[in-house]
Amino acid sequence: MKYDMLTILGPTATGKTQLAARVAHQLNGEILSADSRQIYRGMDLGTGKDLADYRVEGRQIPYHLIDLVDAGTQYNVFEFQREFIKAYNDLRQRGRFPVFCGGSGLYLEAVLKGYRLTQVPSDKTRREELSQLSLEELASILKSYKTVHNSSDTETKNRAIRAIEIEEHLLHHPELDFAFPTIHSLIVGVQYDRDTRRDRITNRLKQRLEEGMVEEVEGLLAKGLTPEDLTYYGLEYKFLTLYLIGELTKEEMFERLNIAIHQFAKRQMTWFRKMERDGFEIHWLDGFMPMEEKVELIMKLLK
Repeated sequence: MKYDMLTILGPTATGKTQLAARVAHQLNGEILSADSRQIYRGMDLGTGKDLADYRVEGRQIPYHLIDLVDAGTQYNVFEFQREFIKAYNDLRQRGRFPVFCGGSGLYLEAVLKGYRLTQVPSDKTRREELSQLSLEELASILKSYKTVHNSSDTETKNRAIRAIEIEEHLLHHPELDFAFPTIHSLIVGVQYDRDTRRDRITNRLKQRLEEGMVEEVEGLLAKGLTPEDLTYYGLEYKFLTLYLIGELTKEEMFERLNIAIHQFAKRQMTWFRKMERDGFEIHWLDGFMPMEEKVELIMKLLK
């Protein structure tokens, strides 16, 4: 197989998880989640964990990077990268094929580009020195510190200066650094036409409300999370909290939440299109394609 990993992405409500589980079943693989909200325990319906989708033909497909921390915890992309690397290396060592699946653009890119997200402070004096140099001179300095895998590091002077700043800081603080594996991933996207996507989002929202999404948020508030804690997570948790504390009627909650999710899906597609402009090749599949055909096509692309 010519790839180290399969990435399945797409906007919300396109059936990514079910597809990823089916392919993982074929590949003796396991799922690595790329969702910035599914990392929280107790936030299940609102984040769309769809854990039942990980069961294929009576077999439970193992998944990772879900339920990492308690709701209310502040979590960032740097921490996600560390957890991803641990899970990815574990899968490779056990001979399992990694299937990276989700819709959080920043988390996807942080892995696929191998972002070096260290919490490096800015050095004003050094920045002023570097700003006097040309982009070519900055690129040369950067290459003296590392092999430049990401062309984005040298796209502009500001990016090159920041990359140099990080490298020089890590020379003196090696404990902050960690090795990010070079991953050659096939990237597959799932999409529907705009009207169908809107219908799927609305129907999914109705289903989750029927399954107890309001009660889920009530339970989180009862456990001690504040309305501010929950509104921080946006979308379902924001509007359901506003409904529960009496700031929105049930009808207002549904209408505003439904619109917000549609807008979110549009932003997701904008991010994926930008990834393509930045050089990522995404093989888009029509969501209406039968599941068996999707799986068969992905297997052909992998091999």
